[in-house]
Amino acid sequence: MPTTDDVFAFADRFIDALNVGDAELVREFYHPDATVWHNFDNADQPLPENLKLLEWMVRKAPQRRYSVLRREIVPGGWFQQHVLEAQLPNGRAMKLYACCVITLRDGRIQRIEEYVDPAQAAVLREK
Repeated sequence: MPTTDDVFAFADRFIDALNVGDAELVREFYHPDATVWHNFDNADQPLPENLKLLEWMVRKAPQRRYSVLRREIVPGGWFQQHVLEAQLPNGRAMKLYACCVITLRDGRIQRIEEYVDPAQAAVLREK
């Protein structure tokens, strides 16, 4: 059973990979059958679709950074509150606050339950 330090070290490496924005690097943190559930549509998104979303976000907001505001151990993984801040090429800024419950299986992410307000990301759809 992983220790709190082990889980938090894994979580830090995961955030670092997200900040790099390399979908193949991020994929290494997940089980192949992992899913990401969103509160705003109550849908489980398969990993390949979620990685396509990451690639789209990197194209739309090449200057972005995830910052962890809070992290706690929960049974089977961790809870995290973070903010994604981005400076878009059109000069607009974005702040997207999120809470996530991340479930691990065999040392990799099996599921993320993500709570966000998609209106905060509306600037990504602007030209």
